[in-house]
Amino acid sequence: QVQLVESGGGLVQPGGSLRLSCAVSGFTLGGYAIGWFRQAPGKEREGVSCISRSGATTYYTDSVKGRFTISRDNAKGTVYLQMNSLKPEDTAVYYCTADFSPYRSGWSSTSSWDYWGQGTQVTVSS
Repeated sequence: QVQLVESGGGLVQPGGSLRLSCAVSGFTLGGYAIGWFRQAPGKEREGVSCISRSGATTYYTDSVKGRFTISRDNAKGTVYLQMNSLKPEDTAVYYCTADFSPYRSGWSSTSSWDYWGQGTQVTVSS
């Protein structure tokens, strides 16, 4: 059974940092691209970042470029999202997602992804 479990969310002040983790089971991580999405109250779920199966290629939405870094450790079955210089507008539930080739509608489209975690809350507030 495919499972993705996010962790690492919490409350942080503006300018602070958090590292989210996505632990996968039920499949070999190296065979899948992994994405991070987020959904703020009253807004649609949006793509934040994506990393290819090998880790050689990464993608970021414009609003997080230079602040967020996605990485993966296939041996540990875990993908990370390092978030620095956090802003109040980064507040959302963050989800990790997996797919063999999530590019049919673009990596940032939710319809490109098959498997989803339950999400972890990130709140940026003073």
